[in-house]
Amino acid sequence: MLKIRLQGTTNDIKWFQKILQRDKRINVLEMSEKYANKGTKKYFRVYAEIDKAVRPEQ
Repeated sequence: MLKIRLQGTTNDIKWFQKILQRDKRINVLEMSEKYANKGTKKYFRVYAEIDKAVRPEQ
């Protein structure tokens, strides 16, 4: 499992969340709420827990 911190504008974070959720190789376990960064109203952060997707046996 990986824990990732996404940091950027609200639109950038939403864009990358969609990429993570659409990728079949990645299983998004949890996505935190959006937190404001101190000292700015433009940038936010989100924490994600991801894991490799389990492939079914062929």
